[in-house]
Amino acid sequence: MRRKILVAVSIFFMALMLGMPMGTMAAEDTIKIGVTEPLSGTFKDIGERYAEGVTYAAKVINESGGLLGKKVEVVLIDSELKPDVATRKAQNLILKDGVKFFTGGTGSSVGAAMQQLAERQNVIMISYGMAAASMTGEKCNRNFFRNCANTDQQSYALADYIGKKGYKKIAIIAQDYSFGKEALAAFKKKLAQVNPQAKIVVELYHPAGTKDYAPYASQIIAAQPDIIFTPNWGNDLTLLLKQGRPMGMKQKIFSYYINDEVTIQALGDDNLMIGNMGAEVYTLSIPTKKNEEFVSRFHKEKGYYPTWLRGKAYISTMFWAEAVKKAGSADVDAVIKAWEGLTYDGPAGLWTMRACDHQAQMPLWIVEIAKDNKFFKHAFEVPAGVAAAKDVEVSCAETGCKMKK
Repeated sequence: MRRKILVAVSIFFMALMLGMPMGTMAAEDTIKIGVTEPLSGTFKDIGERYAEGVTYAAKVINESGGLLGKKVEVVLIDSELKPDVATRKAQNLILKDGVKFFTGGTGSSVGAAMQQLAERQNVIMISYGMAAASMTGEKCNRNFFRNCANTDQQSYALADYIGKKGYKKIAIIAQDYSFGKEALAAFKKKLAQVNPQAKIVVELYHPAGTKDYAPYASQIIAAQPDIIFTPNWGNDLTLLLKQGRPMGMKQKIFSYYINDEVTIQALGDDNLMIGNMGAEVYTLSIPTKKNEEFVSRFHKEKGYYPTWLRGKAYISTMFWAEAVKKAGSADVDAVIKAWEGLTYDGPAGLWTMRACDHQAQMPLWIVEIAKDNKFFKHAFEVPAGVAAAKDVEVSCAETGCKMKK
């Protein structure tokens, strides 16, 4: 007993001398990654689907021998969709458990707060869904990486498709906050480049969480557009369709997140969704062998598909793992250096991490919602094309990012 006490005391003082959290010494055989998602409240479903993608990636990595021979451990953090809550909990994990890596996809405000924390504490924050362009633009920093399309890229993909199809009259509607405004601004910019003859016939903004869409639908119908573009998501997309369609808003809708099976099911009427189109970095219908293998394995193990959020979070986590492998170390500075310029060939094609702003450059896959599809009995996506990474790229000079190395 005396020997055990002496050993314990020795370890304690060694940790103090090295300035190392006790949790770090106890977990040398693991690499922890914190997942900051709303795991309670209104957006619990979104957070849980994202988190499942990360935990499944960790499972695949661990079953393949781990990362640098160590087990990847996922630590779930309920952000409650509040920046202060997310950063407080993350700070605690940094100081007590030595966690160096964090990731998340819900809420650009949470992401912005986390990227500031990451810079202060010299850890890494990774986004697989927080899309505000400013995060890899004027607010960029060396400790933040984005493994999803930002609002510029996603709007560019749909504007490019719409412009080349020759639509002349377009209605646009978005939630009235930074995400919606950035999305519409990028869409208008790209559309003007691709098809100068195209005209925005009505531009509308509404509060997030709007319940009555009749006034907005009426204005869209009166403008007689050929098609409608919206970055709306969740209930704001559901209600726009549910209330607008019966009023006569029959136009094809182009939306960021049209391939969310939960939104499609919530509508309760496939006819409200059939024919609408979207573009995302990950869709179930991506026609690559690696995606078919990923979908098949996931479905065999889980009994359901790695749709949308799960797939995005999974691929992002696998990309992070490739950076750690290349670094040959879990040291933050080494991983940052290794990730810059790294290309990952995964289920969604080639992704390259641009060094100048840490914004991943990747193709965006265009889908159309159809009654007959290979995944569900209800309407769901079928492949409709792809926007190459170069066609949706925003130059580093245009982003406003001035990365401090």
